[in-house]
Amino acid sequence: MYRKIASVGGLTLASRVLGLVRDQIIAAVLGAGPVADAFFLANRLPNHFRSLFAEGAFNVAFLPTFTTTLQREGKARALQLAEQVQAILLAVLLVVLVAALAAMPWLISVMEPGGATAAQTDLKVELTRITFPYLLFMSLVSLQGGVLNGLGRFGAAAAAPILLNLFMIGAVLGLTPFLPTAGHALAWGVFLSGIAQFLYLEWDMRRAGASLRLVWPELSPGVRKFFRALGPATLGAGMAQISVFADTIIAQALPTGAQSYLNYADRLNQLPLGVIGLAVGTVLLPEVTRRLAADDHEGALASQNRAIELTLALTLPFAIAFLVAAEPILAAMFERGRFTAIDSHQSALTLTAYAFGLPAVVLVRCLLPGFYARGDTATPVKIAVATVALNVGLKIALMDSLSQVGLAVGTSAGVWLNIILLAWVLHRRGHFQLDPAARRRLPRMVVAGLVMAAALWGLLVLAAPGLAGRSNLLAIATALAVLAVAGLVYLAALFGLGALRREDLRRLRRRG
Repeated sequence: MYRKIASVGGLTLASRVLGLVRDQIIAAVLGAGPVADAFFLANRLPNHFRSLFAEGAFNVAFLPTFTTTLQREGKARALQLAEQVQAILLAVLLVVLVAALAAMPWLISVMEPGGATAAQTDLKVELTRITFPYLLFMSLVSLQGGVLNGLGRFGAAAAAPILLNLFMIGAVLGLTPFLPTAGHALAWGVFLSGIAQFLYLEWDMRRAGASLRLVWPELSPGVRKFFRALGPATLGAGMAQISVFADTIIAQALPTGAQSYLNYADRLNQLPLGVIGLAVGTVLLPEVTRRLAADDHEGALASQNRAIELTLALTLPFAIAFLVAAEPILAAMFERGRFTAIDSHQSALTLTAYAFGLPAVVLVRCLLPGFYARGDTATPVKIAVATVALNVGLKIALMDSLSQVGLAVGTSAGVWLNIILLAWVLHRRGHFQLDPAARRRLPRMVVAGLVMAAALWGLLVLAAPGLAGRSNLLAIATALAVLAVAGLVYLAALFGLGALRREDLRRLRRRG
């Protein structure tokens, strides 16, 4: 399990780093103005639906069903199940796609607070119509990734997002002179990347002998089981998307630039979420499902404990860096071209608020498999209702006083309530508890994080002259050096306090 997590995390890290390069280019070209707001809305809307139909509900319902079928009935039966699910997914998505494209002006008008000009609204409609078909291809990519992950092949699905970044960089640099705005170029880059990712995973599916045929759907027992899990899973994913969707809608009512500040802050926040949370969640769900299918309940619990240790150890330094050094990081990365010092400051305030909830967001990925692997998709939905109510309520209450920062505060508060309730329910059912090793290590990791925070604060004071230039190469190099030294201090504290041992690193290299 450790080596698989490292493999997925490494590929995702490469994608996220390339994504940061992409965002630097976008920030320099678009800044935080109306074209940037229009593109970010156009990019987020299909991703809301993708998270609901594909990565959210679909993966939660499909992957445990596919993995259990594979474990008990063999590869041929599992692939037949995947083909039937693909047929249903295509039918639903084609209807959604046609309806959304036809109703796009109405959808955008619903999301508009009334303060946008006609030209701004028209631009948002135009760009969203370009990006929305991305939903179809990425939903199929999610299905392909689920099949490959169930077969123990994690590399291609983890590498596919690299193509998104490459296409967006190529589009904004190569197509902008030929299109009305850079936002149009980016929108076409998003759409074309969806096709490229689908074709790439289809190639890997063929290599694995798992290419899916187009078939008419049949309600086999496996498909019925999938649908029974899909209903609650869709509600759960819908609850999660309400929070994200609320950000998008509320941000339209905030001053110009708020949507962009949220985006730039979220892009940095998504680095550990993607690298760590996605890697752990991708590997842990099929791992726990396989162990439970083999009646290895102790092994499933041990896998969750080790995943929690690994997740917290890797997430804490990111959270601390964003809490202590958000503005120097954002300024060094983005403050050039049309991205100003005011943009850096506002984005940094937003990132700091997101950072409070970062450990909880990633740790949720370690707890949810305890429900999904047992076929329980209903309980997380009930918990999500409470967390979303707190989340959205805080966003609305704080939007006037804190602007976009209030939205990030609501997100962080909601996710902490989520993880507390998930852990409580699992523990009460006897499905989860921290074992002695985890109870010993986790507090020591927190202490190591506090040591890093103190070191990082001191390093920022010492490095202030080098950071003064902000957008120049010296500022970037200084920021990277400060973060690297603080990271080494954290690593030394982990070893010194006994939260991490050399055996753990050897296990990371050798265990599959």
